[in-house]
Amino acid sequence: MKFIIKHEIPGRIRIHIVQKRMTAEEADTLLYYLNTLEYVTQAKVYGRTADACVCFAGEREPLIRALRKFRYTSVKVPDTVFAGSGRKLNTTYQEKLISKVVLHYAGKLFLPCPVRAVWTTVKSIRYLKEGLRCLIKGKLEVSVLDAAAIGVSLLRGDINTASSVMFLLGIGETMEEWTHKKSVGDLARSMSLNVSKVWLKKDGQEILMDSRTIKEGDEIVVHMGNVIPFDGTVTEGNGMVNQASLTGEPLPVHREKGGYVYAGSVLEEGELVFAVQKASGASRYEKIVTMIEESEKLKSSVESKAERLADRLVPVTLAGTALVWLTTRNITKTIAVLMVDFSCALKLAMPITVLSAIRQAGNYEVTVKGGKYLEAVAEAETIVFDKTGTLTKAKPTVKKVIPFCKMEERELLRLAACLEEHFPHSMAKAVVTAAKREGLDHEEMHSKVEYIVAHGISSHVGEKRVIIGSAHFVFEDEQCRIREEYREQFEKLPEEFSHLYLAVDGMLAAVICIEDPLRPESAEVISALKAAGFRKIVMMTGDSERTAAAVAARVGVDEYYAEVLPEDKARFIEREKAAGRKVLMIGDGVNDSPALSAADAGIAISDGAELAREIADITIAAEDLYQIVRLKYLSDALMKRIQANYRKIVGINTALICLGVGGIIQPIVSAMLHNTSTLMISLQSMRDLPLPEM
Repeated sequence: MKFIIKHEIPGRIRIHIVQKRMTAEEADTLLYYLNTLEYVTQAKVYGRTADACVCFAGEREPLIRALRKFRYTSVKVPDTVFAGSGRKLNTTYQEKLISKVVLHYAGKLFLPCPVRAVWTTVKSIRYLKEGLRCLIKGKLEVSVLDAAAIGVSLLRGDINTASSVMFLLGIGETMEEWTHKKSVGDLARSMSLNVSKVWLKKDGQEILMDSRTIKEGDEIVVHMGNVIPFDGTVTEGNGMVNQASLTGEPLPVHREKGGYVYAGSVLEEGELVFAVQKASGASRYEKIVTMIEESEKLKSSVESKAERLADRLVPVTLAGTALVWLTTRNITKTIAVLMVDFSCALKLAMPITVLSAIRQAGNYEVTVKGGKYLEAVAEAETIVFDKTGTLTKAKPTVKKVIPFCKMEERELLRLAACLEEHFPHSMAKAVVTAAKREGLDHEEMHSKVEYIVAHGISSHVGEKRVIIGSAHFVFEDEQCRIREEYREQFEKLPEEFSHLYLAVDGMLAAVICIEDPLRPESAEVISALKAAGFRKIVMMTGDSERTAAAVAARVGVDEYYAEVLPEDKARFIEREKAAGRKVLMIGDGVNDSPALSAADAGIAISDGAELAREIADITIAAEDLYQIVRLKYLSDALMKRIQANYRKIVGINTALICLGVGGIIQPIVSAMLHNTSTLMISLQSMRDLPLPEM
């Protein structure tokens, strides 16, 4: 590739690509290529000017060599890059707007009056047909007002007014369509699938592979609680699949051999092996876009109220028009009323306000799946925290392995990791990480793994049954025993750690001590949430009473509940809702899923189980709990902006109607000011909401 260096400083270079025009696809291809270079820390490509700005670590020579050998045709770009890019969309709508402006004013300047009259009349047919169609259906909507204003102007021979009204309507429609599609695209990209590792079944073995290496026809194993990474046909097993994020179905569907599964759905129960039909994730993105556009999830009750109010105001506007004509017999004043309607601004500004808030939340690494969940956060009084991986650090660590048999510590850790690596919970990840740190790599030693939610895991290694999990699971459910010679050692287990119990053939084999320290910001976040308006903050955990009490005292929650099961969390939330309180639930594990579903808004930690993230309505990054506080302030600010928009829309349009009826401004000026104010309110609604510093 030929390029010119326009500017450079250490660690940053700006180049100009020598070519006539850079298409959106070419710009996306170059950006994808730059981001694959390990020494590139940030890259931006500007398609219109064919420039690129690259930040990098180390010397410039490797980057220069990489740019020289770059060819658009030599880079294999995943379909998801093009499907999820907003570059082509922005270019398309920018060109549309420019074309509309140029054609309108060129026609005014260069077309003779008779030709302009014919052209304006032809263009008006679309608006007149829409208004007539609406009347035939027995509805009075905005299209009726538009058709009436244009029709009356044409009947009066006022071609300039009719042309200007249609021009302003066209600009408004294009801006609305562009804003909506861009906001939906931004939201869909934040929700798109991002699975880096998958289990490939090959020669009877399960091999952990990079998802980018998977080809169509490969067989993938999905264990309970995991996301399905590709579209495919089930070849083995059976299970219950949650497809809510794609289809909106409230209940999981059964899948067995011959059934079809979709990328992004989650296996709630069972185990599936499926043959990959589509290795690309583009279909996932497309399904999410469709789901967002069709689903009522995007609409908060405030948005729905705005739509209903907008439709109710159309008959009022028509009645006002008739009243002005009957009392004044002045067609100019009458048209002035038709030129202004409340519904256009209400229907455009409110969704844009909500979608912009969702986009802003994304800047803080908070993914919100719909406007009604921001409204729920603003109205919530009770917030419920799971402890492990939420109030405590997302990455607990194994501190020691205490044997209760003759096997060595390393072998016991290896055995535990072999089972735990199949399941996405923070405690399981701690065991797997500890085994990797010790260099304890292994081939699959066990048969099929069975996961019992909130309890533990069981499997067979050879002829021996191996289980790992909580004390309740190991000693009460499975009736495992402790060898007498280790009884005293068991009584002296260190209390400062959480414990995982490993048993082989009904006898305790090891206790894995895991340190799960509190997040340093936990206590301050709880205090900040109280200051932000939450009345009750609750912690629920499966840990012992002793551990739960200690953590609750340190973080400052109002209530805590220990040794709870998933259904206990969900029941508590249902009781709070029955008492008339809106409830938020925050968790990270498979066992939090029922509570996340039951809450008015379920918030998952991004580093937690994939099932929790799929079911949750909001996902926050694992690094910082302050994002929950930001989310609360963002939701409150959104509600304030929506109320302010109501006041502006009603105030401005009422003033324009009064000025028109009073003969102070002409209809064309009313139309221009109405459309301008609508666009200004919409553009202002796209700006970031003001949030306090944290």
